[in-house]
Amino acid sequence: MSGEPKEFSREVENLIADLRGLPGENSGLRRRPTTDLAKLIDALLIKYRINDDSVEHRIRAKWAEIVGTANAAYSHAVVVERGQLLVLVSHAVVRQELFHHRLDILAKLRGIPGCENLKGIHLRAG
Repeated sequence: MSGEPKEFSREVENLIADLRGLPGENSGLRRRPTTDLAKLIDALLIKYRINDDSVEHRIRAKWAEIVGTANAAYSHAVVVERGQLLVLVSHAVVRQELFHHRLDILAKLRGIPGCENLKGIHLRAG
């Protein structure tokens, strides 16, 4: 048998309080056992993949190598949705340049681990 006392339910604690002439607990709060903070943080890191390097981070890290430093200064790879990479481009000439070289850029992007299934590039002014 363990050395810890058994926890009573709220109903039982209210009955005991009533017998002793004390007010009962009627709030909607429940007592829950405390958990270790380190275990909780580890679970959250795994659940939301915080430590994992995402596809977008890998693309952004190599973006200047893929499109060139001049084009990378006016463009930003934002997100991969449904196999399409969304790229925001702030200059019309750079947008046209990226549009003409989109197949070469896509081939280079597919060489990055995790990006093998990219279908295309969507260029948007921004």
